[in-house]
Amino acid sequence: MTDAQETAADSSLRTTGGAPPDDVETAPIPLLEPREGIPPVIADEDALAEAIAAFAAGTGPLAVDAERASGYRYGQRAYLVQLRREGAGTALIDPVACPDLSGLGEAVAGVEWVLHAATQDLPCLREIGMVPTRLFDTELAGRLAGFPRVGLGAMVENVLGFVLEKGHSAVDWSTRPLPEPWLRYAALDVELLVDLRDALEKELDRQGKLEWARQEFDAIAAAPPAEPRKDPWRRTSGMHKVRRRRQLGVVRELWQTRDRIAQRRDVSPGKVLSDAAIVEAALSLPADVQALAALNGFGHRMGRRQLEQWQAAVDRAKALPDSALPQPGQPVTGPPPPRAWADKDPEAAARLSAARAGVSAVAEGLNMPQENLITPDTVRRVCWEPPKSVDVESVGAALAGYGARPWQVEQVAPVLVEALSAKAP
Repeated sequence: MTDAQETAADSSLRTTGGAPPDDVETAPIPLLEPREGIPPVIADEDALAEAIAAFAAGTGPLAVDAERASGYRYGQRAYLVQLRREGAGTALIDPVACPDLSGLGEAVAGVEWVLHAATQDLPCLREIGMVPTRLFDTELAGRLAGFPRVGLGAMVENVLGFVLEKGHSAVDWSTRPLPEPWLRYAALDVELLVDLRDALEKELDRQGKLEWARQEFDAIAAAPPAEPRKDPWRRTSGMHKVRRRRQLGVVRELWQTRDRIAQRRDVSPGKVLSDAAIVEAALSLPADVQALAALNGFGHRMGRRQLEQWQAAVDRAKALPDSALPQPGQPVTGPPPPRAWADKDPEAAARLSAARAGVSAVAEGLNMPQENLITPDTVRRVCWEPPKSVDVESVGAALAGYGARPWQVEQVAPVLVEALSAKAP
C-alpha cells in the first residue's frame, strides 16, 4: 500500500464505513488491476512444486481464497484455490488436477493465513490438505470494528479505496477451462487481502479490540471439523407444512433418493428435484405415476423413468410400518424455542428478556453486531438453566463452558448477572 492509500485507509476507517459527506466531491474510485497480470492456472505436479517452493520462501502473511461450485455440483469442494504472498506473487491452483495440496499446506503451516469469511472456505481447504494454525479473518475483523458492510468488495472500497470487479462469485467454478475474466476476478480476490488485514489490524488496535479479534481468530483456527448434521432431510425448505408422520416419511425417502442421485451425478441436489416438489409429493401422497406427474415440480419435462423412480420412493415410504416412520420435530437438546418460555417457565422468560436487552445495549455501545458479542444460543442456555449461585464468576464459567471467549465473558457476564435476577411480572 502506498503512503497515500494508507492515509486514505486510516481516514475512512475512522468513519462508519468510509462514506464521504454528501456535499464533498470525490474522485472516481479506481478499478483494481492485478499487479502482475493473471497468472497461469497450476494444474500439474511440477508447477505445484515450484509454487510450494516460492510460497515457502515468501515473507509475511498468506492471502488465501477458494472458489466452490455451490448450486452446480454436489458438495462444497474447492474448484480453484487462490494464494498471494509477498515475494511469491499470486498463484491460482486447480485442485481438481492437483487434489492433494497437503505439501503446500505444510510449507505455509506456521504462517498467518488471511481469509475473508474464513469459516466458509476452511472446510473445503481442509479436504485438500490445507489447514492453518494461525489466521486473520478480514470479514470478522470488519464486524468487530463496526463496519456496516463487510463483504470483501465493500471493505476493499471503503478501507483501501479500490473497486473490485463483480459478477463472477456465483458462476460454475467447476467449468474447465476457466474463462479469463473469471480468473481475473479470482486473482483480484487475494490482491489486496493482506493490505486490508493490515489496515483493519490498525483500526482494531485503535478501538481496543485487537486482542478480542485475536481470540476469535484463534478459536476459528482451533475449531474441529463440524460433525455431520443429523437428519439433514429435516432442513428441506417448506417442512413447516408437513405435519403427519407418513408425510415426513415421504420427505425423508425422496430427500435420500435425490441425494444419492445427486452424489452419483455430481450435481447440486436442487438440480435433481426441488425442495418444493418434495414437499408437494409428501402432502399429496400420490397413488401412482399419473397422480405424481400432475404435481408441481414433476410433470414439466420429466421423463417416465424419472417419474417412476420418484413414485417408487413415495411408495416405499407409504409401505413403512408406523414404528419406522420419523417422529415430528427434532430431539431438543437445549432450551425450548423462546416463544414457548412464557408458558413453560415465566421466570426464565423474564430472565431472557432482560438478558437480550442488556446484551443489545452492550453491543450497541461497542459498535458491533450482537451475535459477535455473544451467540444468542449461549444467552438462551444460561437464562434457561442459570448457575446455582449467580455472580460474575459463576456466570462467566457458564459462558466459557458454552464456548465464549475470555473477552466475551468479560463484557457479557456482568450484564447477565443482573438479568438473571429479573422476575416475571
